[in-house]
Amino acid sequence: MTEALHSALREHLFPGDGLEAAAILICTRHEGERTKLLAKSVIPVPHGACVRKKDFINWPGDYLDMAVAQSEESQSSILLVHSHPGGFLGFSELDDESDQITMRSLYAGVEVIHGSAVMIPDGRVLARTYDDLQCPSPVSLISVIGDDIRLYFGEVEGQAVINVSSGAPMAFTSEMTQALARLSVAVIGVSGTGSVVAEQLARLGFGEIILVDHDRVEEKNLNRILNSTLEDAASSASKVEMFASSIERVRGKGVARPIAKSIGTREAVLAVADADFLFCCVDTRYARMIADRIASRFLIPLFDVGVLIPTMNDGTGAMIAGVYGRIDYVQPGGSTLADREVYSGESLRAESLLAASPEAYQQQLQHGYIQGFHEEAPAVISLNMLAASTCVMEFLARAFPMREEPNCNYARTMIKFREAEQEFTAESGFPKTADPGLAIGAAEPLLGIADLAGGV
Repeated sequence: MTEALHSALREHLFPGDGLEAAAILICTRHEGERTKLLAKSVIPVPHGACVRKKDFINWPGDYLDMAVAQSEESQSSILLVHSHPGGFLGFSELDDESDQITMRSLYAGVEVIHGSAVMIPDGRVLARTYDDLQCPSPVSLISVIGDDIRLYFGEVEGQAVINVSSGAPMAFTSEMTQALARLSVAVIGVSGTGSVVAEQLARLGFGEIILVDHDRVEEKNLNRILNSTLEDAASSASKVEMFASSIERVRGKGVARPIAKSIGTREAVLAVADADFLFCCVDTRYARMIADRIASRFLIPLFDVGVLIPTMNDGTGAMIAGVYGRIDYVQPGGSTLADREVYSGESLRAESLLAASPEAYQQQLQHGYIQGFHEEAPAVISLNMLAASTCVMEFLARAFPMREEPNCNYARTMIKFREAEQEFTAESGFPKTADPGLAIGAAEPLLGIADLAGGV
């Protein structure tokens, strides 16, 4: 869920009187490699309509009917949430008995999985879902995505227990590694910056790394794609297959998941939607637009990285005018890459026209690392590593807070190496437009793009 929705839920559940309260979450459901519930809206159950005590709550069935009515057309899942003001992060026997009754009613109204959850005063949430046989299953992860990314892990058989009683694990510790082992991450673009990002994520210990890139290894990019070899270039090896093999040598089988497709394909979009985190390391505006929409619709934190070396002519020839790295953190419900003018409708149209005319495309010289200067094999790995490392550090600072200042001050980081400067833009420094696609998941057409629509 977004931080905004979590805050609204917490404010209602803990009005300050020490008594239990209740609310209902309406959740879009995404069923990929695993099932995700995307909290889309909340129905607060009015305090005055309930019988409320310190360790008991009873509320009228009218609000269940309201939730069913809202969920029926879209076949959304319903999550019943109540507070435990005393701080008990668990389900009581009374909660179990209540669920057996209410879940049956919910399933009779909308025949999909539903669930229940409890929240304690510090905001932590524990949840479980029920199938059509009324069998409960613990929710393995609840993520609250805002300036900070809060991860609440459930106890799941076969996975390490993550102690969240004192907040997030300390950054750079073995406890952080245990937490990362429970998470999935997607990297779009596994080339200059993407290979450096993916290398770090693999060695940090992510449990699953989804690699998306349709391209193949060429000799001209061996100087900036980690782990690539002359043999890979000679055989035109798939970049993602090559990198997945590298991860397997370090981490073993089952960690890397290569998707040798363009991110502009339905298969790649749905694969990325399975991830808990998204890193965008591409060089086209269209791919960034796709990543932007995935983050919004599937409630995935997005980290976007780009580098640029503009040139100028001083009368004697071309010279470097700047050496830049840009890192944007995009939280669903916040300012998007479009809001930040990373791409626009006009720039997308121009890019499409250039791609349709390769000759004109080559003449523009705006696509490469070195703007205004044609270079087949730019020696940019040092800049790529600087920007990619800063991008991964931005993730660590969000999920395992360590900064002195609030993370809201760092929605964008601009590295200006030539000037020996770094500039930071706060989340409040960008405009934010209303997002009708927030948390709608895989609703058709996928991402609102006709070309990605599923077959009838």
